[in-house]
Amino acid sequence: MEKNTLFDKIWDAHVIKSVPAGPDVFFIDKHFIHEVTSPVAFLNLKLRGIGVKYPNRTIATPDHNVPTVDQDQTIKDKLSRMQVEKLRENCAKYSIELHDLGSAHHGIVHVIGPELGVTQPGMTIVCGDSHTSTHGAFGAIAFGIGTSEVEMVLATQCIMQSKAKKMRISVEGTLGKGVTSKDIILYIISKISAAGATGYFVEYAGSAIQSLSMEARMTICNMSIEMGARGGLIAPDETTFAYLKGKQYAPKGADWENAVAHWKTLKTDDGAIFDKELVFEAADIEPMITYGTNPGMGIKVTGTIPTTKGMEGSNKTSYLKSLDYMGFAPGEAVKGKLVDYVFVGSCTNGRIEDIRAVAQFVKGHQKAENITAWIVPGSREVEKMAHEEGLVKILEEAGFELRQPGCSACLAMNDDKIPSGKYAVSTSNRNFEGRQGPGARTMLASPLTVAAVAITGRITDPREVFGN
Repeated sequence: MEKNTLFDKIWDAHVIKSVPAGPDVFFIDKHFIHEVTSPVAFLNLKLRGIGVKYPNRTIATPDHNVPTVDQDQTIKDKLSRMQVEKLRENCAKYSIELHDLGSAHHGIVHVIGPELGVTQPGMTIVCGDSHTSTHGAFGAIAFGIGTSEVEMVLATQCIMQSKAKKMRISVEGTLGKGVTSKDIILYIISKISAAGATGYFVEYAGSAIQSLSMEARMTICNMSIEMGARGGLIAPDETTFAYLKGKQYAPKGADWENAVAHWKTLKTDDGAIFDKELVFEAADIEPMITYGTNPGMGIKVTGTIPTTKGMEGSNKTSYLKSLDYMGFAPGEAVKGKLVDYVFVGSCTNGRIEDIRAVAQFVKGHQKAENITAWIVPGSREVEKMAHEEGLVKILEEAGFELRQPGCSACLAMNDDKIPSGKYAVSTSNRNFEGRQGPGARTMLASPLTVAAVAITGRITDPREVFGN
């Protein structure tokens, strides 16, 4: 009997037609759209005189360009305002469900999908956004697509796609105190590089992965793209089912029982073959931080920046260019470096567990005077829970500024930009040049490390500050 991986099982169940020596015609269960990559797609549909094939399979929300203050007022930036207005017009025209600014379930697309129970095991999910891989945490095949593909999915509910190679990354053992899922994924990327999974779809496995909450699993899958992977996924289990049960779009009654019975079959068969397998030990992972201009340039907070020993030619040149941009030098320790901004948020770490973790650790402390601290919930639901649980009060007393939901300072497409030359320790997913604003210097880390930096004003090992 043929042994299949989880990826094989989901992929093969969604192939409409295989093109010899070409891509598959691949059916998409759910299509998430936002204000940035959808306007041109809708315009092209209009020019071609065609409509949306299955409007009920598409869900929309504005997130990238939206302001995170005064969301009840008119958006000041002209381009951002136009894109959000176009999203509203197109959703109304084609009867697409829209979670707009101010609505109960507005938020970052990759936060509200799971929150609502739209994201479910065994699904195929796409969005015109590279971090769509987040939804793979539920045992789904989820990946980002371009604007022309957004148009294709709107028109046909299918996409032309070649099947990726398969990689399994296992993390075995027990995580140390102060080590989070963000540290796991930054550690993995630092080991295999920002291109180490190019051409693959990654399944994360092992006892350390299985021990994680759903929100922590989403953080892992979210950053799959940062090592070049097409996407990442984790087999669904009792943790998955417990998270989904009772959610708005989750199956109910007998349908729930039937769904769970099917979801339990969504796992890699014993003996199934992967194109590549990697195994890491949880005990080797410590709080991580990046020092360069791609997510693969990461080290332990207590470590030193690698030297150029063994580097030659263009690799050495680009490495030194990256360090020059960051204002760092080979062989230097990052611990103790002064920081200007901290940012907690994004589709990577803008969920309620992240905000709880930060609030728990800063309670009774005060942020350092040199720090500007922004905390941005990933959705209105997260914002509501933060208020109800008293987290907002704790954070504000510690000197954090709580903003309204949106992508915020993850990327320089809205007003929340880090000034040129300033250092930001961020829970987001990318540290490219200018990612958080022209000239901004970004270091990626976990919410716990960000909390420690906020309190001390400099790069700090969270285990030292909070006794973990």
